[in-house]
Amino acid sequence: MNIFSISTLCGGLAFFLFGMHVMSQSLEKIAGGKLEATLKKMTSNPFKSLALGAGITIAVQSSSAMTVMLVGLVNSGIMQLEQTVGVIMGSNIGTTLTAWLLSTAGIESDNIFISMLKPENFAPIVALIGIIMIMMSKKKKRQDIGTIMVGFAVLMYGMELMKGAVSPLAQTEGFTKLLTAFENPLLSVLFGAVFTGIIQSSAASVGILQALSLTGAISYKMAIPIIMGQNIGTCVTALISSIGVNKNAKRVTVVHMMFNFIGTVICMTLFFGINALIHLSFVDKPIGVVEIAAVHSIFNIFTTLILLPFTDQLVKLAKKLVPDAKGKETSVLLDKRLISTPPIAVSQCRERTIEMALGAKQALQQALTAMFDINEKAVLSVEEKEQMLDEMEDKLSTFLLELSSVSLTDHDSRIVTELLHCISDFERISDHAINMIGIGQEMKQNDQTFSPNAKADFATLFAALTEISEMTVKAFSADDTAIAFDVEPLEEVIDDLTQRIRDKHIQRLRKGECSAELGVYLSDLLINCERVSDHCSNIAVSIIQISKSNMNSHDYLSGLKAERSAQFIESYTAYGRKYRLAAE
Repeated sequence: MNIFSISTLCGGLAFFLFGMHVMSQSLEKIAGGKLEATLKKMTSNPFKSLALGAGITIAVQSSSAMTVMLVGLVNSGIMQLEQTVGVIMGSNIGTTLTAWLLSTAGIESDNIFISMLKPENFAPIVALIGIIMIMMSKKKKRQDIGTIMVGFAVLMYGMELMKGAVSPLAQTEGFTKLLTAFENPLLSVLFGAVFTGIIQSSAASVGILQALSLTGAISYKMAIPIIMGQNIGTCVTALISSIGVNKNAKRVTVVHMMFNFIGTVICMTLFFGINALIHLSFVDKPIGVVEIAAVHSIFNIFTTLILLPFTDQLVKLAKKLVPDAKGKETSVLLDKRLISTPPIAVSQCRERTIEMALGAKQALQQALTAMFDINEKAVLSVEEKEQMLDEMEDKLSTFLLELSSVSLTDHDSRIVTELLHCISDFERISDHAINMIGIGQEMKQNDQTFSPNAKADFATLFAALTEISEMTVKAFSADDTAIAFDVEPLEEVIDDLTQRIRDKHIQRLRKGECSAELGVYLSDLLINCERVSDHCSNIAVSIIQISKSNMNSHDYLSGLKAERSAQFIESYTAYGRKYRLAAE
């Protein structure tokens, strides 16, 4: 083996890792919100968690990425530590799929159909189809599928390069001498762990081992401890990701490490213990690529079967190894580690924005309820919600801007844009709630009160504001365009109400039934009411824009008001009748 073989080996590893990265990213895009929907089904049932962990890991093609995602979810308080144990076990099983795909490199046959299963034969065809889909298709989803195919072909090509680079090793005396060091199982485990930790990919390290096995110089006795060590080494990525997170999130990494470490100790003890007693005949025989994939799967499945009944004990042990902090830990709204899995990050941003929506609605309704019966409890509650929404808007907008800079699907990109608009509107609704309750406080301090007729008018307006806020939040939470379409007609009715209340105030002012000072309070209150309905309208338009991505909000509103469709007129008329001011 010369310098060119080493160069080829490094190049093959680079192609392998790049192909894995490209394929993984595109698989995440194709999975999209399904990843989040899958996590939503998470229950305390360990078997479901196991299946979900395996499924998601197959989708993202990386157990390390899965663990990093879990660290982020736990650090954000979205998941509990107990929920992650089954998922971690499942992810270790799911990651073995790559080894089975790579095992096709060892296929040898004169049959043309069987030969087509070899990477060197079918990878170029897969790459060609993928490139055609990327270049010819206008649909983003098909382009992503094409990228997956190209990534897979590059991965397989990298495997072929590594196989070709290491093939001369079989005749190299130095390599044979080096392999004698791996007769020591502990050294083999250490080598597998360190090498996998350096390249941070168990799939790549297993792939290199499979390539080396094609030389015929790797025995079962050497390979089995290395494979176990590779499972320990894959924890390095999660270990790095756990820096700077809360104690509960650190425990996710501890559980992952304990799973692989305990599994290695048990399997090593059983394998070498049985071999010492009865001397297994196959241990000194050369291992093949298929057998390596089988050992990889058997190790993870066997370890899962042993440890699955002891998930509670694993959690308790993790809590002992990482004890609770003495002080109160700072909560994280959204952990930036989630950005490594954009579909999950986008979905969690939407969940947090729904929390903002509910908080804004509650703040508004509490302000409207307490407007003419001011009490300190209501004022304090509205102020707390407004402060919370301010903080959420700041953190969410920062997170979303960072998320928008990574590669997103068209759908996820539109959702990010929608959320960036909506979080500002929800926060502004809470600001207006503060303004309203502030007006009520000032009126109470100055011993000012509206006339019974004015209060009755405001009661009607407040009822309309309550309905439009509930309608908007429901439309946003359920992503229901049918409800969103009804927001604009009600917004116009609210505009009519505020104008009519102004006109009635002027009439009372002329008759001497109302003071100019009260007119200032009335005007300020009406302005805040109008602004709330405007923000509700903005949110509704954003919802509609997601369903019709080529729509411009200004064009939509202008067209809606100009066309006055039958549906719009019907809704507008119905709301006008429902919220009619009493005649003077």
